[in-house]
Amino acid sequence: MADLTQIEAAVRDVPDFPKPGILFKDITPVLADPTLFKGCMELLAETAGGQKIDKVVGIDARGFIFAAGVAQNLDAGFVPVRKAGKLPWTTHKMAYTLEYGESVVEIHQDAVKPGEKILLVDDLLATGGTAAAAIKLLRALEADIVAVSFLIELEALNGREKLGIEPVYSLLKY
Repeated sequence: MADLTQIEAAVRDVPDFPKPGILFKDITPVLADPTLFKGCMELLAETAGGQKIDKVVGIDARGFIFAAGVAQNLDAGFVPVRKAGKLPWTTHKMAYTLEYGESVVEIHQDAVKPGEKILLVDDLLATGGTAAAAIKLLRALEADIVAVSFLIELEALNGREKLGIEPVYSLLKY
């Protein structure tokens, strides 16, 4: 299995993307390497702490990549939290604030049953708005959120503070 040092070494810094002044953490080299990619899935699955997980919930869009693999590792179902208008069934919606406006995420109303044990997974914790909205959606469905796990956390943005939940795990912190 790949270790965190190998995974971190493969994360590429891209300056001034998507706009000047931003240092983007590009995970595509990690995804392209089967050993590193598998290692991410295994390490994120370990954040469930050995608990039986019913569903792994992934946040649109890169969170889907990781959550689906983690769900397979944990023998759990996968549930997407998507941007508004992308799910075909009856949904719960949650708006959240962005630095430049507002956005909405949705989950199918029947995606999670009350009391089901959930691991919420995304690729990146930045300001925390999207993850906080996903947590509110899961609470509205009366889910038992076991943990919230990220591949990368940008600590200077204090996104963890917005989540209002423990435990929160990040494999890599910048």
